[in-house]
Amino acid sequence: MRSILRDRDPTRPLVLTNACLPNSVIGEALSGDRSSLVSKVIIEVVQGQFHRIEKDNTPTTSEDEAKDFVDLEGRMILPRLVDCHTHLDKGHILPRTPMANGTFGTALSTVKADREASWNADDVRQRMEFGLKSAFHHGTGAIRTHLDSHPGQLEISWPVLEALRNEWAGRIDLQAAALIPIEMVGNTEHFDRLCSVVAKADGALGAVAYPCDSLVSHVEQLFVAAKDRGLRLDFHADETLDPGARALEVIADATLRHGYGDRVLVGHCCSLAQLSPPDAARIIGKCAEGGLSVVSLPMCNLYLQDRQDPARTPRLRGVTALKELAHAGVNTAVASDNTRDPFFAYGDLDMLETFREATRILQLDHPHGDWISAATHRAARAMGLAGHGRLDVGGSADCIIFEGRAWHEVLSRPESNRIVLKAGRPNETTLPDYRELDPLVK
Repeated sequence: MRSILRDRDPTRPLVLTNACLPNSVIGEALSGDRSSLVSKVIIEVVQGQFHRIEKDNTPTTSEDEAKDFVDLEGRMILPRLVDCHTHLDKGHILPRTPMANGTFGTALSTVKADREASWNADDVRQRMEFGLKSAFHHGTGAIRTHLDSHPGQLEISWPVLEALRNEWAGRIDLQAAALIPIEMVGNTEHFDRLCSVVAKADGALGAVAYPCDSLVSHVEQLFVAAKDRGLRLDFHADETLDPGARALEVIADATLRHGYGDRVLVGHCCSLAQLSPPDAARIIGKCAEGGLSVVSLPMCNLYLQDRQDPARTPRLRGVTALKELAHAGVNTAVASDNTRDPFFAYGDLDMLETFREATRILQLDHPHGDWISAATHRAARAMGLAGHGRLDVGGSADCIIFEGRAWHEVLSRPESNRIVLKAGRPNETTLPDYRELDPLVK
């Protein structure tokens, strides 16, 4: 099938028949139930755009002789996926951080040491581009990466980001969010400089929000700075199983105060799942009322949280109360987070893998419902992106054709033979070779 799609005349209309689609990813629903899978769908592509998407009951006409028909035999189609929380600047440093042991504290210290020793512009660029190549090959259409924005690193990583964003335009929509410890907001000189750099790059302001005496005041400073400059906000919050961590509530209160909800994304929120039902319900209610978005990072959360002793089996999954958030009306997403670094030793920025593991870890099945939206248009909404995560008539014919014909098939295998279409044409890429990064390992 790949060769047929590759070798055909691109000026001729392409008609994909007998496709299976989740109703939630179609701009105009084909049935009344958004959570259902719709089979026997016909998708027509004309000049690189979706021309029609409808049930496959249209009679053949004489005009069809000028079109190329491809029978998908029930294969599932999804829009290109959206990864709203990653760390491209940390990616692939694991080989040169041998002290990493899967614990949060060691991850912090080893990344700090590696950043100070090795993160020059060339190093950051090569590793970030390696990640982008992987994500693009797997079928990701938009990424937001956090960038460590400490003094000195700020001036290195953000120009690299801007250059890569320009180079990758048309392939991946690339966003960035500043990442600093929340207490660094109190460094007025650096924070002012950070705000200027982020505004110039049209990025998002953000910080790691954790319990400290200045948490409330520094969160307030971030909201004021973001509103003054028209920037989005993106927080790491409560990445711990300690029920005393309540940064999410502080952020939700600030969101309500400032009326800024559709421009705020909060990641992790692991401690929310450890709260008493009344406390959790109160915070979730504030999130819903404020309109902010929450993203769970299931693979990294599971990997890091409740890791205490190598001889002890972990008891807790470490993920947030995502179902409760979604049920309350909070815009929820899942994302990749870290890749082959001390915070998560594995991964390849493959959002299918992320969604597959999220389904298992968070039990997003029986029924599957519309949870694929957490990796498509709900993730795009969290990033403030229009035109991503749905299959819309009139939009660019960007999608992924899988071999599987139902969720229990698509989510059971890596789907390494998936076909990624960009403007109706298959991507002819290969995964980058890890050997490309060997010169960076000192």
